[in-house]
Amino acid sequence: MITKRIIPCLDVNKGRVVKGKKFQNLVDVDDPVQLAKYYSEAGADELVFYDITASNEERNIFLNVVERTAQEVNIPFTVGGGIRSIDDFTAVLRAGADKVSINSSAVKNPDLISQGALKFGRQCVVLSMDIKINQYGEYNVYINGGRVNTEKEAIAWAIEGEKLGAGELVINSIDTDGVKDGYDIDITRSIAEAVNIPIIASGGAGKKEDFLEVLKEGKADAALAASVFHYGEIPIGYLKEYLLNNGLLIRN
Repeated sequence: MITKRIIPCLDVNKGRVVKGKKFQNLVDVDDPVQLAKYYSEAGADELVFYDITASNEERNIFLNVVERTAQEVNIPFTVGGGIRSIDDFTAVLRAGADKVSINSSAVKNPDLISQGALKFGRQCVVLSMDIKINQYGEYNVYINGGRVNTEKEAIAWAIEGEKLGAGELVINSIDTDGVKDGYDIDITRSIAEAVNIPIIASGGAGKKEDFLEVLKEGKADAALAASVFHYGEIPIGYLKEYLLNNGLLIRN
């Protein structure tokens, strides 16, 4: 059995961690470096940083935050947002990140996935997918921070991403983001069954049972969350103990 991972997500806007619902109505939370240090000490397995407006604003990513974080944490962390070229990959990894997440740029230029995997190894390339259900019950892929519908079908894009060289997929459900009613189990399981690389579920965690459900029934390899961790609603140590007691293999 593969060990399941718990991953706090830090959405960064103008140098601060923010959180909203369904990618909107953002509110200030904390300093990203201090929060990252706290999670590292609290038992998080990994961290994910998203510069959530870099792609839409067509600017470079926050390398100063990456460098400062690398000095403070001792767990792997992934950085995404505004990654448009192999030079961007290089800059982020040199700044101290362990993995690079691409989303909008991968849709616009799928070869970027292959280029990143070829140069740095597929374990460094994370394909992040912002998805939303349409009126026909199908899931479409969105870019630019959930602002633009590409009309791409989510499962097909996940399969293509794996073939191109992605080493991991993050499934961000826009419909459940920040709502705290649970992850989208159906699409998470469908994508997990369609590919052979690790799946990270994102969007919707509200209680400890939601993590158990998506890691077990949703077949996710990791669960990513923000609000419940940022506001101290679910302590990471408590969550891990609960998951361990319910039959999941969890790192202590």
